[in-house]
Amino acid sequence: MSTSQSTDLTSVIGSNLPFLRRYARALTGSQEKGDNYAAATLEAILSDIGSFDRNIAPKVALFRVFQMIWNSTGGALSDSADGLAAKAQKHLARLTRDTREALLLHTIEEMSFEEVGLVLDVSEDEARSLVDIAYSEMAKSVSGKVMIIEDEAIIAMDLESIVGEMGHQVTGIAKTETEALALYETETPDLILSDIQLADLSSGIDAVNKILGEKSDIPVIFITAFPERLLTGESPEPAFLIAKPYTEEQVRSAVSQAMFFSSTETLQA
Repeated sequence: MSTSQSTDLTSVIGSNLPFLRRYARALTGSQEKGDNYAAATLEAILSDIGSFDRNIAPKVALFRVFQMIWNSTGGALSDSADGLAAKAQKHLARLTRDTREALLLHTIEEMSFEEVGLVLDVSEDEARSLVDIAYSEMAKSVSGKVMIIEDEAIIAMDLESIVGEMGHQVTGIAKTETEALALYETETPDLILSDIQLADLSSGIDAVNKILGEKSDIPVIFITAFPERLLTGESPEPAFLIAKPYTEEQVRSAVSQAMFFSSTETLQA
C-alpha cells in the first residue's frame, strides 16, 4: 500500500472511530470492554489491511471488522463477571443472536438495513427481522420509573411522551442540577435520561454523578448535540449516548437496552 493510501485509510478510520467506540460501549455496557474491542479491531486491520473492505462505506467496513472480532470471542462477558456485569451477562443469554447488534446499528448508528446486513453478514430482510425481534424481546422485559433532566421544554415533553408510550413512568422533569437532585430525593428512578448542559449553565453530568454517588447502579442515557466531544477516550464515558437531534427509534432503543441490561457507567468531567 502506498503512503498516500495508508494516510487515507488512517483518516477514514480515525473519523469513524468515535462511533465505533460508542457502538462497542453500548454493546458491551462497559467503557473498558468496549474500548478493548475497538482496539482489537484496529489491530486486526493493521495486521491484515485486506480485512477492511474498500468497496463499501468506510463506517460499514470498520464495523464489519469489529463484528468479526466480536463473533470470534463469542460476544459475551467473562464467567468471572459479578454485580451489574453478571446481570448483563444473564440478560444477554436471553436474546436471540445478533438482535442487539442489529438494533444498535440501525438506531444509534443510523445504518440502513442493507448496511446492517453487511456488518452482520446477513441479508437485508434478515437484518430487518433481527431489529423487529430485538424490539419485541426488550419490550417484554422490564418497565420502570424514568427521571428526565432536560431544560428544553419541547424536548422534555417529547422524551416524556416516548418513555410513557413504552410503558414507563416518568418521575418528573428537572431543568437544572439543583432540581434534578431534589427530584431524585423525592423518588428514586430506575433510569435517568439527561442532557449535558442545562438552563442555568449547570451540568447534567454533575447532577448524574452526584445521584450515582448515592445509588451507583442506576442506568443513565446522556443526550447531547456534540457526542464526539464526549468520546475522546481520555476519561470515563457513558455507555449510552444519543446525539441531538435524535430520532424516536434511537431513544426507544437506548431506553429499552439500558432498562433491560441495567448497566451504565458514570461520566466524570
